[in-house]
Amino acid sequence: MSNSENGRKSVLVVGGGIAGIQSSLDLANMGFKVYLVEKSPSIGGRMAQLDKTFPTNDCAMCILAPKMIEANSHPNIELLTYSEVEEVSGETGKFTVKVKKKASFVDWSKCTGCGLCVEGCPVIISNEFDQGVGKRKAIYMLFPQAVPKKCVIDKREERPCKAACIDACPVHTNVPGYIKLIAEGQFKEAYKLIRETNPLPACVGRVCYAPCQEACNRGQIDEALCIRDLKRVPADQWNIEELEVPVVAKTDKKVAIVGSGPAGLAAANDLALQGHSVTIFEALPEPGGMLRVGIPEYRLPKEILRQEIGYIQKLGVDIKTGVQVGKDITLEKLKKDYDAIFVGIGAHGGMKLGVEGEDIPGVTEGVGFLRTANLGEKVDVGNKVAVIGGGNTAIDCARTAKRLGAKEVTIVYRRSRAEMPASGEEVTAAEKEEIKIEFLTTPSCFSAKNKKLAKMECVRMKLGEPDASGRPRPIPVEGSEFTIPVDTVIAALGQAPETDFVKQSGVSLSKRGAIEIDNKTGVTNVEGIFAGGDVVTGPAFVIDAVAAGKKAARSIQQYLNGQPLEGEGPVKEPEKFSQKEIEDRKRRFPSRNKVEMREEPVEKRVQDFREVALGYSLEEALEESSRCLAGQIEGCIECHECERRCEPKAIVYTMQDESIELKAGAIIVASGLGLYDISSLTEYGYGKIKNVITAMEFERLTAASGPTMGELRRPSDGRIPENIAFIQCVGSRDFRHKPYCSSVCCMHATKESMLAFEHHPGTKSTIFYMDMRAVGKRFQEYIARAKKEYNVTYIRGRPGRIEVNSKNDNPIIWYEETTSGEIKSFEAELVVLAQAMVPQITKDLAETLGIELDENGFVKIPDKFIQPLDTTRPGIFACGYVHSPRDIPDSVTQASGAAGRAAEEITSLRSQGGN
Repeated sequence: MSNSENGRKSVLVVGGGIAGIQSSLDLANMGFKVYLVEKSPSIGGRMAQLDKTFPTNDCAMCILAPKMIEANSHPNIELLTYSEVEEVSGETGKFTVKVKKKASFVDWSKCTGCGLCVEGCPVIISNEFDQGVGKRKAIYMLFPQAVPKKCVIDKREERPCKAACIDACPVHTNVPGYIKLIAEGQFKEAYKLIRETNPLPACVGRVCYAPCQEACNRGQIDEALCIRDLKRVPADQWNIEELEVPVVAKTDKKVAIVGSGPAGLAAANDLALQGHSVTIFEALPEPGGMLRVGIPEYRLPKEILRQEIGYIQKLGVDIKTGVQVGKDITLEKLKKDYDAIFVGIGAHGGMKLGVEGEDIPGVTEGVGFLRTANLGEKVDVGNKVAVIGGGNTAIDCARTAKRLGAKEVTIVYRRSRAEMPASGEEVTAAEKEEIKIEFLTTPSCFSAKNKKLAKMECVRMKLGEPDASGRPRPIPVEGSEFTIPVDTVIAALGQAPETDFVKQSGVSLSKRGAIEIDNKTGVTNVEGIFAGGDVVTGPAFVIDAVAAGKKAARSIQQYLNGQPLEGEGPVKEPEKFSQKEIEDRKRRFPSRNKVEMREEPVEKRVQDFREVALGYSLEEALEESSRCLAGQIEGCIECHECERRCEPKAIVYTMQDESIELKAGAIIVASGLGLYDISSLTEYGYGKIKNVITAMEFERLTAASGPTMGELRRPSDGRIPENIAFIQCVGSRDFRHKPYCSSVCCMHATKESMLAFEHHPGTKSTIFYMDMRAVGKRFQEYIARAKKEYNVTYIRGRPGRIEVNSKNDNPIIWYEETTSGEIKSFEAELVVLAQAMVPQITKDLAETLGIELDENGFVKIPDKFIQPLDTTRPGIFACGYVHSPRDIPDSVTQASGAAGRAAEEITSLRSQGGN
C-alpha cells in the first residue's frame, strides 16, 4: 500500500529523543506506520549525552539503547535521521509533509559503521555532541551507540584548491591531510597518515624532488607551500620509534626481496602489513641501498634512515645484509624457497668516461666514491678535486669532497646551467659552499706525474641541435683547450643496473641491462618474479622507487591470492587554477610568503657531515602549514582519505540534499530541549575562566563515551578536582533571561555531585541553590543520600560573581547567603553552572508546522486541562520538553499520552468515514 493510500494510518513524529522514540514505539505497536524525523544523524536526543539518570543513577545509555534499537528494527517505524521538516499542508487525517533528507555524503545502504574512515580522517573539529569539550573528525559517527550506526561527512564548503599535490605525487600521499594535522599540532597522526602511502616519511621529507610542490595551487597566487620540508616535521617533532606496531594476521606465504633500497623497503613494508613473511637480501653491509650509500649524511642523517628501516623490521621483515644474490645465493634457489620474488637492486654501477687516462689512480666513478665515503671508509681526495657531470650525484660528490678536506672543488659540465639535471636548490647550495662550476666544458684527457693524477685537459663546448634526450647537443669548440690541475677526478656521468644474476632465470633485460617489466603491474616475463625502481628505469628519484615498490607489492598480493594482476587505474593529472580562479583566490586569501627552512651556516657545515637543513621550529611548522589552501575551510577538505579506506565504497562526495513527500494522519512534536546561551551572563566568567564549565559539559566529561573516557579532569591543568561547586539557576528563574524554572537542574546537580564522588571517592561537592525543588519521586530521599553518602553540601545563596585565583586557577565564588544576607566567598577547584534549558523548536519550524509558541518558546497549548497535549493546530500534538519543562520520566509518560491522543484522533476520523 502506498504512503498516499495509507496516510490516515501514518503518524509523523518530529524529534528522535526519548519522547519521540516512546511515542513512535507506542504508535507502531498499535499498528500505525510511523515516520520518525530527527535532524541529527542518530536518534537518542539529549538523553544520549547523559552518563546516568536520577534518582536511580542508572546508566542512561543502558535505558536508552534498547529503545533506540527497537525503534530501528520495528517494521512499522521508518527512521528519517539527518532530516528536517520543510513543509506541512493539509489537515488532520490528510497532512502532506515535505521532508528534506540532508546529504550525508555517505551511502548508508553500503556503510557498515566500521569506523575505518573516521580513524583516517585528518580534519579535527569541535564535537557538538560533547558540548565542545571534545573533538571529532570531519567524517564521524555521532556517538558509539548511534542508531542508525552510520557515518556522516561534515562538508560545509568546497575545497578552495584542486589538491594538485596529491595527483602530482607518485604515491599520491594525502598532502592536504597531513598538512592539516601538522597545523593542528597532531604530529604523530600526521606521520601515520604519510606512512599510509610512504613508509619513509622522514627520509623522503629530506631528499624528495617534490613534484607536489611544483604542482601546488598556492604557487599560482603567491608561493607554493613547502610541502617536502613539512613532510619531515612530524618526525622532527615526535619520536617515530614510539609508533605502535599493528597486529596483523599471518599468512603462510613467503616473499624474497632482493635489495633494501627504497623500492625494496616499500615492497617489504606493504607485504608485511598483508601478513606475509618477507626476507630482504642486501649485498651491502648495511640496509638502505642508495639511501644509505648514495646520499650523503649532510642531506640524510643515517640515524633517521635507521629508525625508519627499524620500524619496517618491527613489522616482521627480516633483512639479511652482506648477502649478494647471484654470488652467495642464486635466484633459482630463491624461486624454490619463496612464493614470490621482488628485485629492487637499484643502479649501483658507474659509467666510464671514455677519455684517455681515466685508468690513472685518482680517477674514480661517482657512485663508488659516495659508497666508500658513506660507509665511513677512509678517502683521500687531495686538495684539488674535479667532478664530471651535472646531475644530483655530481653535486653530492662535489659537496662530499669539500667535506673530506678538498680546498678547491670544480664541477665540470658539458652543457649550460639551463640543461643541468641537478635540482636548482642543490646547485645553489654547492655554489654557497664555494664549489666552482665550469659550464660548457668536458674533459679530453687525464695526465699523471710521478704515477699520480696531476692534471685534466678540457675543451670548451657550444650547444647545437637537440639530441635524443631533447637537450641541445654539446659540440667541441676548436682551439678552446685548457688544463685544470687536479688530485682527484670523480666521474658522475650516470649509473647502470648490475643485473647479470637474473639472466640464468630467463628474466628479460633491455639493451642497457635494465629488467623489463609490465609497467602497470611490475611483473617480469618469469612467473613469480617482479621488479621495480632504478633496476628497471635507470637512476631516478627516491619517491619514484617507493612508488615502484608499492606497485609491485600490490601485484604480488594479487598473485599470492591467485587473482588476476590489475595495475592502478588511470592517473589524474594535476589540475591548475584558471585565471578566474586565481583572481578569486587572491581576493579570498591574503598573500603570505613561505617560511624558508633554516640551514647551518656555510662556514660550519663544510667542516663535517652535519645535516645542512635544520628543519622547522614548532612555530615555523605551524605557520607554514597554515598556508595550505585546503586547510582554510571548516569541515571536510575532500582529501579523499575516507574514500581510500572505505572498502564498501560508500563515500559519495557529490551527494545532494533530497526532498521526499509523506502523508500522515497526525503529527507529534517531540523535538526536545536545548541549552540557553549563557555567554551574556558575564558575572559567572563562563568562557573566560577556564575552570568554569556547564553542567552538560560536566556530563560529557564523566560519561564513559565522552572525550576523557569518564576521567573527570579540570580544563586548566588536567588535574582531578577534589572540591567542586555547582551553581543552580544560571539564566533560569531570572526575568532578564528565562523566568521559568528549568525543572531538572536541582536533581541534575545532585546527580552530578554523586558522579564526581563515584569517579573519585572523597571529592567534596557544594551546591548553591535558590530553593530546592525536589517534589515527589523520592527526590528528598535522593538529596538526603547525597549529603550522607556522597560528601555533598547545600548552600542557599545567590552567587553574584566569580573571580579567579591567579596562583592556582581556582574560581572564587562571591555570593549572598540567603538566611543571613551576609556576603561571602567560596573557592573551588571547578565550578559547574546549571544553565537554563530551553525548548528545542525554532520559530521557523513552528511556522512550518503551523503551530504557535508561548512567550517562553514552548509549544502553546490552548487548553492545558481538557486537551493538555493538543497544539493550536488540530491533528498536531506535543510532548516532552518542547511542551513544558520536565524530566525524563515525565517526558516518557507524556510521550505515551501524545501517541494515544494521535491514535484517538486518527481512529475517530476513520470511524466517521473520513472527512
